[in-house]
Amino acid sequence: MEKILIVEDDVSIHDVIRELLKQNNYVITSAYSGTEALLLLERENFDLILLDLMLPAVGGEGIIEKVNDVPIIVLSAKVSPDDKVNCLLAGANDYITKPFNGEELLARIKVQLRSKNKINMKKTLTYKDLELLDDHHTLLICDKKVSLTKTEYAILKHLLLNLNQVIPKNKLLDLISIDTEDCDENSLRVHISNIRKKIRNYTNEEYIESVWGIGFKIKE
Repeated sequence: MEKILIVEDDVSIHDVIRELLKQNNYVITSAYSGTEALLLLERENFDLILLDLMLPAVGGEGIIEKVNDVPIIVLSAKVSPDDKVNCLLAGANDYITKPFNGEELLARIKVQLRSKNKINMKKTLTYKDLELLDDHHTLLICDKKVSLTKTEYAILKHLLLNLNQVIPKNKLLDLISIDTEDCDENSLRVHISNIRKKIRNYTNEEYIESVWGIGFKIKE
């Protein structure tokens, strides 16, 4: 069963969400502050995070910045378009304003979990005809081997790890810096172009989409 972390300091709202999810067979872990949530994220793996923004100690925005590989749905009383845009650009996958409808919340949870489950995380990352081999740093397209540089591999890996999500250029650079230092904003465009060219040698489908003024994503 999927495991969900609820990060909400309002006890009454927290209890409502927890009961709703338990009735739908999700495994629930509770955090009532940003600090508690970060400690739990260091110790345990979760399939999804439901996150309030206005939390004691560490705010929700601080948690979004530290989480890269778990879908996040923000549940917030903040209704400003700027708040929504900033959270989504920072890395949140969805944003729901309070008060919210329980059935809508369940539907959005299912959408995020379905997107996450498209990726096989054992030894490969797979999407449509792409298969990225983690242990060999190799890309397979329709079972044909494609050689990638270390930087190209890192870029494609993080794009596939964030399906259905636009990754801002500066955040993508931060993510791939873990794997390689050979990249800046100017060379990032060149590396993306080279990946596209290599993919086009085997398929006409475009996999990497540029989002003007923001960054890149895997095209649906």
